[in-house]
Amino acid sequence: MRIALLAIVLAFAWGALMGRLDLVTLLIGFGLSLLSLWIVAPLFGPAGRRDLRRLPAAVRLVALFLYELVVSGFRVAWDVITPGSKATPGIVEVPLDVRSGHEITLLANLISLTPGTLSLDVSDDRSILYVHSMYTDDPEAVIADIKSSFESLIIEVCG
Repeated sequence: MRIALLAIVLAFAWGALMGRLDLVTLLIGFGLSLLSLWIVAPLFGPAGRRDLRRLPAAVRLVALFLYELVVSGFRVAWDVITPGSKATPGIVEVPLDVRSGHEITLLANLISLTPGTLSLDVSDDRSILYVHSMYTDDPEAVIADIKSSFESLIIEVCG
C-alpha cells in the first residue's frame, strides 16, 4: 500500500480508536500518521520517500472529499426539507482514466460516500464507471466534475 494512502487509512483508524470521526480527530490522526510514517520512511527505501512526495495530493484529496461531503450533504438536506424537489435523477457513464483496481475502488467509494451520488457498476473492460446522481440537469457537467476533482487527484496520489 502506498504511504500516502496509508496515512489516510491510519487517520480513520485513529478516529475509530478515539470513537469519533469528527474533523479535528481525523486531522490529529492524519498528523500523527504523517509523523509516524516520516519516521519509518527510511525502512521503505527510495520508494517510501517517493511516496511521501505525493502526500500534498493526498491531503488535497481528503480536503476535497470533506468539502464535497459537507456541500452535497447540505444540498440534499435542503432539497428534502423544502417543498418541491429540485432533483433530476439520472445515471451517467463516467469514462475512466484510472485503471488499477485500488484506484477504481477508491473513486467509486468516494463517489458513493458523497450524498446525492452512488457508484453502480464498472464496465467489464474497466473503462466506464456508472454513477447515479440526484442532480443530472447537465450530465456532462456531472462527468466533468468527477473527472476534474476526485479522479484527477486519485491519479496524482496513486499515479
